[in-house]
Amino acid sequence: MAKEMVRQGGRSARIQAEVHRSVHELMQEMDRSAITVPMIAERAGVTPSTIYRRWGDLSDLLADVAVAHMRPIADPDDTGALESDLEAFILQYAEEMSTRVGRDMLTDVLSGGNTAAIKCCAFTTRHLETLRARALARGEGELDVDLAIDLIIAPIVYHILFGDREPSPDYCRGLIARYFEA
Repeated sequence: MAKEMVRQGGRSARIQAEVHRSVHELMQEMDRSAITVPMIAERAGVTPSTIYRRWGDLSDLLADVAVAHMRPIADPDDTGALESDLEAFILQYAEEMSTRVGRDMLTDVLSGGNTAAIKCCAFTTRHLETLRARALARGEGELDVDLAIDLIIAPIVYHILFGDREPSPDYCRGLIARYFEA
């Protein structure tokens, strides 16, 4: 599990940035299964023991990189109504997560253990809470975040991870309709 007791800024932040950059570069150059800690360390200009001390193992490092990449940079779009806000968010989420990069990130997050998964889940929850707050401010009904995760997000992630069904826009809209019927 990634260690959280890291000072912000300074040497530690520079090392993290270099290691993350190195992972991204290597993933673009070769299959992820061929990447090793020594490769990453050499490219980042650190020793492998630095990586092991900070992240524990390769799966925890890849999970940390995935979580950092998944960290939201903006709130979900505000379309003016809860239903269309939720649809816009869900369609974008499904589209991004069902790409090869999105699938790889989800796999890395799950391979990295509970800490990475909890962080990733918190990002989605925060977005849904933003949609709920907007709806309440507009005087609309309240968005039940837990129910939205159960009825919309969970099936999408399941199908992405297991590849048994493409979470198409029509499929996602059907999940949203079921949520509003519940």
